[in-house]
Amino acid sequence: MLICTLSTGDAVNRYDKRIVVKFEQPRKVLSTSVLNGGYREDLTAVFNHDCNDETGTDCMLRAPTYEEHMWLVAQEIGLNPETVTGMGTAAQMENAAINMSKYESLTVTAIVTGGVEVNGGRAGDPAEYFQPVDKSKLHKPGTINIMLVIDADMPPGILARALVTCTEAKTAALQELMAGSNYSNGLATGSGTDQTIVIANPASELYLESAGKHSKLGELIGFTVKRAVKEALLRQTGLSPLMQHSVLRRLKRFGVNEETLWQDYAAGKGRPIVKHQFLEYLHQADREQQLVTYTSLYVHLLDQLLWGLLSGGEARQAGDELLALAAGKFGVPLTMIEGAELEEYIKAWTRLFINIIKVNLLSQGDNAG
Repeated sequence: MLICTLSTGDAVNRYDKRIVVKFEQPRKVLSTSVLNGGYREDLTAVFNHDCNDETGTDCMLRAPTYEEHMWLVAQEIGLNPETVTGMGTAAQMENAAINMSKYESLTVTAIVTGGVEVNGGRAGDPAEYFQPVDKSKLHKPGTINIMLVIDADMPPGILARALVTCTEAKTAALQELMAGSNYSNGLATGSGTDQTIVIANPASELYLESAGKHSKLGELIGFTVKRAVKEALLRQTGLSPLMQHSVLRRLKRFGVNEETLWQDYAAGKGRPIVKHQFLEYLHQADREQQLVTYTSLYVHLLDQLLWGLLSGGEARQAGDELLALAAGKFGVPLTMIEGAELEEYIKAWTRLFINIIKVNLLSQGDNAG
């Protein structure tokens, strides 16, 4: 099925679980793929492949190595594996986002699939993978895959610079969504398996020698990729400002979730209730506008503490002030940060959150009586 025709004249088609861009003329291509990756000028097509099996639940290799697996995928599409490069993902191709930006005779197009709910991470997070453990599986689905098509010619080094700008734009999109890492307390900068293919058009009369943020090309790459990444994440998993407007979503990367809150409540002296009742009131408080705002400010305070931008004394004083503001707003007992460790900051806000849920429980009980 034809999805669109690029400004270069190349057709973008979706064949079931694959998106394929076939080249009408030779292109300059820089890719992170294991299949004919790196810089090439002899490729005839690029593709993005949904690696899920028929049940949609697992990604299995069909060959001893990932490169051989992608070779088979290319053959299935009817492409020559020697002259194509491709990417694999657990995201569905029907959720791909395509965005295009123009400035005078320059056109930039981004074709993106992605998800970070399972595999989102921050550069520098603790990692375990060094030697392959199970070659039969593709590890940690959740990849953000980007095809970036630049309808202009440029030297290979500038194509590499375009890849850097593209990566910065992807990370900026995740920062603006406050997407958390699954492996640390930090904000995600991507997933652990992100891949990118950048394509330039040597047939274009437009020849550019800059793709950084000071250039118009860099601006278009940043704007287009950010917009496409956000749209792809929304289409794939619902990640959006609306989803992130949640106390639980803001606290997730610090280990706070429904189960930890329930365990803390059950261990205390709160009104005896069954778990589903607690969760019902938890979800009511989770979206309360003022509480989401205070939680967002508190979490950013923790980020600045962890990044060394605020001292422990400064962060603790500001944290206690936010706790007092929130306690006064919701009419609950004041909680304070009891130590210098990050865990103590989290405990203080967790106690506040549970106290707010208790107030809701009491008011609902009084109304029922």
